Amino acid sequence: MLRYGEIDMLPATRQTVLLIEADTSLRRLIALGLQYRGVRVIEASSPTNLPAFDMEAQSPGLVILDIDGEAGSDHSLLSMMQANASLATLPTIVLAWECLVPIGAAQSSPQMQVTCLTKPFDARTLHATIEQLFEKAEEQEVAVAQAQGMLLMRRTESSTPSIWPLITAAGLLLAFIGLMIQITVTALGLLIVIVALLWWTLGAKTEQQSLPIRVGNS
Repeated sequence: MLRYGEIDMLPATRQTVLLIEADTSLRRLIALGLQYRGVRVIEASSPTNLPAFDMEAQSPGLVILDIDGEAGSDHSLLSMMQANASLATLPTIVLAWECLVPIGAAQSSPQMQVTCLTKPFDARTLHATIEQLFEKAEEQEVAVAQAQGMLLMRRTESSTPSIWPLITAAGLLLAFIGLMIQITVTALGLLIVIVALLWWTLGAKTEQQSLPIRVGNS
């Protein structure tokens, strides 16, 4: 039977559990034990009778499902829960008098983690299992976040502009400036040569015109 007298108080957390239990008394007992440990509990009587809750603000991180009823274990309850898209991938603890093959088959599914607790069980076993599943889920979230961070870093590094095109452009600009300077200096030199030749030519003609004409004595 469940024993809640030996439960240690734990700090309040933001962890939320969806508890699906047809037995009202047992559901309240389990819910009170989880709430005492700081776990938020959403209660439901069956997978087809879930209460309305905000999946963004009250999204459960784990499901506890009791598949036992008056007629024995009903494994179709697990299938009903899996049919709910918002719950299909959540870690699930199945409570049953016997853990049969369907539970093991569901546990091997890569999209759903199913753990079965055989009745009667100690409350500490249930709480330890819940903590392990929450820790595993947190580790997976951290791993996914790290992988996404590495991928984003690689994309950022690959998309960072290279400095070499800038250096190439600067080199071409310097080469163009140097070429223009050479052309300017060459043009200036040619202009000086032309001006010097013109002055030389004009000066020679002026000297010839200024020479006196001498007429010989007859």
